[in-house]
Amino acid sequence: MTSSPTRTRAVRAATGGVFALATVAGAAVALPATAGATATTQLPYMCFNTAGTFHQIFGPNSFFLNENQQGPTSFAESRPNAAPVATLPLYAGTAAGHRVFYIITDASDQAVATSLGVNYTPKLANAAGTPAVQRSASNNPRAINVPAGVDFSPAHVLTPGPNGFPPSAAQAGAVGNPGYSPLVQLPSGVVLNAEQIGDGAIAPGWDKAHWADKVETVDPYHHTVGYDITNGCYENQSVHYISTDSSDPTAAAIEDVTYAPPLGNVPSPDCGTNDINATPPFINPGCARESLIAFINGQTGRDNPQRQGENAAIADHESPLNILEDVPNSGGQFNYSPMWDIHFLQWNATVPIADRLRQTDFATAESLVGTQAQSITPAGTASNTFQTTGFVVNCPLISIFANN
Repeated sequence: MTSSPTRTRAVRAATGGVFALATVAGAAVALPATAGATATTQLPYMCFNTAGTFHQIFGPNSFFLNENQQGPTSFAESRPNAAPVATLPLYAGTAAGHRVFYIITDASDQAVATSLGVNYTPKLANAAGTPAVQRSASNNPRAINVPAGVDFSPAHVLTPGPNGFPPSAAQAGAVGNPGYSPLVQLPSGVVLNAEQIGDGAIAPGWDKAHWADKVETVDPYHHTVGYDITNGCYENQSVHYISTDSSDPTAAAIEDVTYAPPLGNVPSPDCGTNDINATPPFINPGCARESLIAFINGQTGRDNPQRQGENAAIADHESPLNILEDVPNSGGQFNYSPMWDIHFLQWNATVPIADRLRQTDFATAESLVGTQAQSITPAGTASNTFQTTGFVVNCPLISIFANN
């Protein structure tokens, strides 16, 4: 998850979901800006120093390639380190009878993914026919026609709380109209991750007020869009992803993405933690999610290489460096999904701030639960067993800095 500076318009405090908790045991700890910084190969804004690594941009063949092989893709990146931006094809479609602009990052069908140059994500097929999708009247993925669009007019509000997280005021800068979901089911049954990011003009002089806050550029001649990237961690490596939607209103405000409640219907909470490597049909049938760990109360400070967590994201306006369980590669074949099932972890209050070191591997972070950390349950209480919060954030993978 990431955060953005507060914009000054109407403020509406979010009241629902796990994020609405005023305090959580062990989380209300003031964190010095540079506490516990140590010599490390990690970068303050990435999971580790990417020198000497192979930068692979994901695409339709990534499940079948080694991490040091680059396959075909429609994704591109600029400024691939401190402030990266993804460049993606931009499509025009119809929502509730008016023109909308959208990107496609994932497709459940390999042939469709290959034709679009996007992530082949067979797990998304398990969302077909559920309330998590909206159906397109068009079978053309490049011209979808769906019932619901997005209102991009709300002011994005994110005001830090006394300890950063949870925020004292939060409002998403974009809200899906009733029924909106980025998951679009075509008449063929294929499920696309087709995120709506604008409904204004595409001509030069485009009006940013009609586009998602993370849209940086719109190229009307090449029909591409530049979208802000978030840094994350996977198996002690650095990954890039984009964040576009969330089923939780406060998560959407922290991420500065579209609030899309139907994503809460993506099957099913905590199913991703039971995945094993397999070919379709999956060993865990019906699962369309994958698991992500987000720490709450790690170290802060933009220049601190141990910085990590939601407090840091809100205070420092940087990525919290969340930890992903899988990416689209041959090692975790078919487990990856951009529908991330969020697991909040908090360091125990007994762990000194200097010892709250950045975690960059999912299994290692999970093993801390019950000893140095606790898991936050859907009810917002702390537990010594690993549990999901239950809400979803849509964060498609763009690239990885893989060890050679």
